[in-house]
Amino acid sequence: MSAEPVGVTTAGRVRGRREQETDVFLGIPYAAPPSGSDRFGPPRPPEPWSGVRDALVDGATAPQPHRQFTLIPEPVIPGDDCLNLNVFTPDRGDVRLPVLVWIHGGGFVAGCNASPWYRGHRFARDGVVVVSLNYRLGIEGFLTIEDAPANRGVLDLLAGLEWVHDNIARFGGDPAQVTIAGQSAGGVACGALLATPRARGLFGRAVLMSGAGQGLTSVEGGEAQARVVGRFVEAPTTRAGLAGVPMDRLFEAQDDLDRRRRREGLPVMLGPVVDGELVTTEVVDAVRSGATDDVPLLVGTTLEEANAAAEGAIGDLDEDRLRRRLARTGLDGDAAETFIAAHAGRSRAQVLGQAMTDSMFRLPAAHMAEERARAGAPVQAYELTWRSTIAGLGAVHCLDVPFVFDVLDAAGVEEVTGPAPPQSLADAMHGAWVGFVRDGDAGWPRYELDTRSVMAFDDPPELRSDVWQLPRTLWPLGEPVDGPV
Repeated sequence: MSAEPVGVTTAGRVRGRREQETDVFLGIPYAAPPSGSDRFGPPRPPEPWSGVRDALVDGATAPQPHRQFTLIPEPVIPGDDCLNLNVFTPDRGDVRLPVLVWIHGGGFVAGCNASPWYRGHRFARDGVVVVSLNYRLGIEGFLTIEDAPANRGVLDLLAGLEWVHDNIARFGGDPAQVTIAGQSAGGVACGALLATPRARGLFGRAVLMSGAGQGLTSVEGGEAQARVVGRFVEAPTTRAGLAGVPMDRLFEAQDDLDRRRRREGLPVMLGPVVDGELVTTEVVDAVRSGATDDVPLLVGTTLEEANAAAEGAIGDLDEDRLRRRLARTGLDGDAAETFIAAHAGRSRAQVLGQAMTDSMFRLPAAHMAEERARAGAPVQAYELTWRSTIAGLGAVHCLDVPFVFDVLDAAGVEEVTGPAPPQSLADAMHGAWVGFVRDGDAGWPRYELDTRSVMAFDDPPELRSDVWQLPRTLWPLGEPVDGPV
């Protein structure tokens, strides 16, 4: 193939590059820039262009604070044209390869598709076309605004999936074999798409990593967020009112929302709203209704998602403070005593961190798996139990991503995994994801109520039964107490 591959889209031709036996196209616009009069509006199709447009460098990222939000290295790239996507394909012929559409995390206020951890070369090597999407974040993407459509970030994701449906065959992909996948807020976004009737037919499988449907906001919660933002920026929460507010001030308003969350009973994050029109129901209710029965799911967590963050932020605790904090996660009385006893030998901060992990991540994953199994719908479950060799990190949030993408050689990985992370574990996790994207089967038994099989990804991996027993028995199988970052 040419050293400068040219792809064809409905808006015009794009020039990529060939590297690692993969045709790579970066920063392809799937919608018009959401600026000016379109800033808080629904996404519009991109303006067609003549000639061949370069797609050689990452496109602009959605506006966000210039600070590291997660352990994943994600640059902030300026520019208005943030509704863009990247494509990694091994073959642009009429080969109809399965497609993985990746939705980044970042708490719906940060993140992008430009991370070195999201490069799709190794999936392409194994016969999978990868598309990674940017979408609007924070106030621009998700705040309830009186005269603007709700869930603008979800509308962006739909526009990206529609681009895939209309264009991916020209990049070697099969629009009838699309799997959506995301980690943390990206997993929550995948859950929101499961609860979005407009998304039906745009994907056939879904992978929810460390975000299994928790964190969706009610209409009332969205309106409460808007009132707090309006007071903070001293402007009406309308398109005109917010248009004159500097972006840095909107970032400060987002931080203010987070500070006020517990005190004022606000939702856990700025994110998808169950508005009854686009996102029509909670994800678990969509599962119970049978609307998602034909969409195989892969759902899972890491073993110690929030433990390191809790220990770093809180330090040690006395017994009374530990119990007060556990009560805020939903554990009190006998349940708290049972949980503390189950983690004997850990510091109090580590016990609290595990309670945060269990209530925020493992419980929603168990809830999703239980409801799918009860409905007789296909679901496979996993948990990353391998621990980083960096002291204090453990099986931390985001640790699974470089193993799934098989990018242990990428920038920033060893700062999280420690030196020489096991390639055998990357082979196992990446191979499971390839199998799921290709065939709807990650390679181990489904989660069923009589076995509750979960693949524990360690070195080596091991199939285990009912690894989420403690959270699913100590907490009600309902709404989580907190949400992902």
